[in-house]
Amino acid sequence: MAAEVCRSPSLRDVGPLQFRVLCRVRFSWAEVGQLQQLPSPFGVGHSGLIFSVCSMGNGTSRLYSALAKTLNSSAASQHPEYLVSPDSEHLEPIDPKELLEECRAVLHTRPPRFQRDFVDLRTDCPSSHPPIRVMQWNILAQALGEGKDNFVQCPVEALKWEERKCLILEEILAYQPDILCLQEVDHYFDTFQPLLSRLGYQGTFFPKPWSPCLDVEHNNGPDGCALFFLQNRFKLVNSANIRLTAMTLKTNQVAIAQTLECKESSRQFCIAVTHLKARTGWERFRSAQGCDLLQNLQNITQGAKIPLIVCGDFNAEPTEEVYKHFASSSLNLNSAYKLLSADGQSEPPYTTWKIRTSGECRHTLDYIWYSKHALSVKSALDLLTEEQIGPNRLPSFNYPSDHLSLVCDFSFNEEPDGLL
Repeated sequence: MAAEVCRSPSLRDVGPLQFRVLCRVRFSWAEVGQLQQLPSPFGVGHSGLIFSVCSMGNGTSRLYSALAKTLNSSAASQHPEYLVSPDSEHLEPIDPKELLEECRAVLHTRPPRFQRDFVDLRTDCPSSHPPIRVMQWNILAQALGEGKDNFVQCPVEALKWEERKCLILEEILAYQPDILCLQEVDHYFDTFQPLLSRLGYQGTFFPKPWSPCLDVEHNNGPDGCALFFLQNRFKLVNSANIRLTAMTLKTNQVAIAQTLECKESSRQFCIAVTHLKARTGWERFRSAQGCDLLQNLQNITQGAKIPLIVCGDFNAEPTEEVYKHFASSSLNLNSAYKLLSADGQSEPPYTTWKIRTSGECRHTLDYIWYSKHALSVKSALDLLTEEQIGPNRLPSFNYPSDHLSLVCDFSFNEEPDGLL
């Protein structure tokens, strides 16, 4: 998305050279919020710039009114470094059971959703508080699913947003996560934020600066990472949106890291979500992005003093350097889904399975990392079997994304074992 800067009285504190530069620049979405730091004569709550969103070629789309309202809201002015969700206190809460029934009514012509079971991984570490359920999921950006990803065995009808969004919501509602970490979200403001906020979640969205979704005709804006948590369970202590770097260069990949405090136990932990660079040939690039993220998390967790959970589509098999960096980090992280294996040391055989024009792709790319000395995995949601996925692979009429959701129940160790 590109933006023109229109002259207004609020620009009178900007120098002539600054103004000429601003008039010519095409802003990335990650930078839009930062422009609100410019001084404004209208006081707190007013942006120092007025944005006029316009089409600049086929790679852009209209700015949804919900997004425009968010950019102009006082919340955005208070947090100019990232896009935050609008205040949802005025929205009437909805019953998750009622929303699930509505989704299933829309999906009545589709096959029923796949049955997946939780695997009990409980150890001898008792906990006096309910576990924290975390869901990690690349939900597949709608613009990419319909326009770029070329899922040759997936019927076009299976990708229609009117029904696919209900499949996504059904998956979320079925497992009722306390924390939800999503990638490839390109319907945050018109779907996920309004609905999930009414279910009691607080959300944050950080779009890619140059989202590939914007190259698709009739797109819905940029895709990015989103992080939601239940407000009745957690209090937000700190939030950071991170634009990842590689070899000192800013990249198109992002992360969100938030420090939360459990209201039941008053214990704090950091939850992070990310989506690293895709495709073969970019292994060193992903490795550099991972190192940058680890350094940021090292600072945020005060040198591993705060327990950490990292969710993401790393676009990397366990053999890649970026995986090895996380596995050997001084943050003392373990990959939760290894615990499903017989030896507890092997990742699942796949977390994504699709067929494109280039052929069939079955890879393990998605992970939930956690501080192994401070946290325990109580249970994990098993993966779909090859039989359930079917010969045409993913996405399908049964499942809305080419990536499987990962869900884990965590609890704090009562007595952390040494370093986190």
